[in-house]
Amino acid sequence: MSETHPILIRLGQGLNQVIVGQSSLIQQLLVALLAGGHVILEGVPGTGKTLLVKVLAQLIQGDFRRIQLTPDVLPSDITGTNIFDLNSRNFTLKKGPIFTEVLLADEINRTPPKTQAALLEAMEEMQVTLDGESLPLPDLFWVIATQNPLEFEGTYPLPEAQLDRFLFKLMVDYPDQAAEKQMLLNRQAGFAARRLDISRLKPIATVADILQARQAVKEVKVSEAIVDYLLALVRTSRQYPDLTLGASPRATGAWLQTSQALAWLTGRDFVTPDDVKAVASPLLRHRLILKPEAMLDALQMDAVIASVINQVPVPR
Repeated sequence: MSETHPILIRLGQGLNQVIVGQSSLIQQLLVALLAGGHVILEGVPGTGKTLLVKVLAQLIQGDFRRIQLTPDVLPSDITGTNIFDLNSRNFTLKKGPIFTEVLLADEINRTPPKTQAALLEAMEEMQVTLDGESLPLPDLFWVIATQNPLEFEGTYPLPEAQLDRFLFKLMVDYPDQAAEKQMLLNRQAGFAARRLDISRLKPIATVADILQARQAVKEVKVSEAIVDYLLALVRTSRQYPDLTLGASPRATGAWLQTSQALAWLTGRDFVTPDDVKAVASPLLRHRLILKPEAMLDALQMDAVIASVINQVPVPR
């Protein structure tokens, strides 16, 4: 039996103290952090998406940058550019906001495909090429991109090949009644998210702690029965009658990695079928594509994923 690093437990508790009513979302975000995968956060405005990422970056003492993506943002606005200095008559590199450890890309579907591609290339390659020179990104480099599901005018939806580069797509729901009541009580007591001085929050972990935890996650045992179960789930998704696109090979590897991360986060050194099932929805909901007739029947992707899982026998 392995023990979850106590720092990760305190990190989850610290996030739950600031972001009320999103404990499930916070756990999934920590799984993605431990697995080293980028995340899409989708939810209506006012649900604390930006605040959650800023607080998490502060609690792990990670460098944080935020990009508000709009139709006029150019790739060089993200990656940086070489600028000619008239005094020295030399080019000097001005690095863009992508050279950070935690990057919040707000409303990624509002920026044109060329700019999206520049960001996603850096996510995949862990480096940026400027004027033929390859510049490495920090070891932790972690992108959280947000989307608003209600606004579609003037947006550029990410194509499937680029969506596949995100580990999780997390849905930020409204808080339940008890959590929202607590938010109102907090506001009455003087708490205001917009005036919160995040820099005054006491850090709980370090970037080195997170990198060390990622190494521990890789040592979580996966039995052959779990591997066969995972492969059976993937094959079922590719043959499912309501889907035109099933899980990719990249998704298969990510599924295994996130199952290990969840097992480690819950204090186990081995993966169970429940770990595999628990990460299925955030891992697959942005990767699978419904057939047109399934869309007309108003099938929900999470329901389809649950159906895929129910079709595969659970190993002992």
